[in-house]
Amino acid sequence: MPESPISRPDGNSLSINRLAPGVFYHQAAQAEENPTNRGDIGNVSFVIGDRCVAVIDTGGSPVVGQRLLAAIRAKSTLPICYVINTHMHPDHVFGNRAFVDTKAVFVAGTRFPRALTARARTYLDRMNEILDQKADKSWIVLPDRTVNADTTLELGGRTLRIKAWPPAHTDNDLTVYDSRSQTLWLGDLLFVDRVPSIDASITGWIEALEHLKTRDDIAHAVPGHGPASDDWPAVLNKEYDYLVDIRDGVQQMLDDGRSLRYATRHVAMDQKSDWLLFDSYHARNVTAAFTELEWQ
Repeated sequence: MPESPISRPDGNSLSINRLAPGVFYHQAAQAEENPTNRGDIGNVSFVIGDRCVAVIDTGGSPVVGQRLLAAIRAKSTLPICYVINTHMHPDHVFGNRAFVDTKAVFVAGTRFPRALTARARTYLDRMNEILDQKADKSWIVLPDRTVNADTTLELGGRTLRIKAWPPAHTDNDLTVYDSRSQTLWLGDLLFVDRVPSIDASITGWIEALEHLKTRDDIAHAVPGHGPASDDWPAVLNKEYDYLVDIRDGVQQMLDDGRSLRYATRHVAMDQKSDWLLFDSYHARNVTAAFTELEWQ
């Protein structure tokens, strides 16, 4: 399990956990964005090499990004060479603005720019409504470098391996692996305790998890939401079972000629007590699966 927090939050800081030497993450709130949490609902991390620092996701607002930057500076004065965004959802990227002046190279999946640009206005309008902050176009920071296949980033004595995935949670998911500590960052390919949300392909997501389950080189797994774990690959099982239940349940509804409305009221409802924010996302997940599977 992750080690005890090495720093605890006050009103202007983040709690930081040390997973391994040079590897740190902040577990965000298991909640929706609100003025109190300032968009701090997606996990953020940083990795310190001998030459420089890499950041993995930056949080849901520039305020969160600034707090993350302060936490990094409390641990290292090395330059920040990379900011890696695991996908384009605002709770993982709207802290990017705080890192622009560091001259870091922003890294994301090939489809990330199009996906974020297409939704930018909607995302910013929503943040203006929800957060007590002025969300403007400066919150939209696009990558300097995009990844469409496996690649590596060197931090000095530490290599990060980046993998781009076919459509799953989104169409631009990346995972990040630090071979030195055997830590894997899954972004939102993994939700722990908080119900997953489908934004691309349920079948692709299930296939991604099946592939990940075969890996035997993971000592620490960092999800996009929820606590990090060293119980690999068992930490994937709950989410995997939920997605399979939706896929199989929706397919049965389609085979039986049932409507989408009926499916949203019946598929995988026995899992309601197992997940946080179930009522906010489950019907949408069933709808996404129904739409995908009815055309297969």
